[in-house]
Amino acid sequence: MTDPDSVLTLNPSYRMQYEPAQKSHVLLFPEGMVKLSPTAAEILELLDGKASVQQVINQLSQRYPDAPSLNEDVYQFIKVAYDKRWIC
Repeated sequence: MTDPDSVLTLNPSYRMQYEPAQKSHVLLFPEGMVKLSPTAAEILELLDGKASVQQVINQLSQRYPDAPSLNEDVYQFIKVAYDKRWIC
């Protein structure tokens, strides 16, 4: 798994885009498509290959200062996305 200093980005085999028909962001890949929650899309957008995981968490903490378990939720999502190879 990743540590706070890890710098991650979307797997080049995947593409994220907004789909009006789905009214949400989706992650497209050769085998199909995944509909993303607004939160998942926001995290993936911030994982740009430049910012560390901790910097992403800091940005989200500024946007959502009252989110009670933000750190834990972001790490949990990143673990799932990493395990599914959405990010690298």
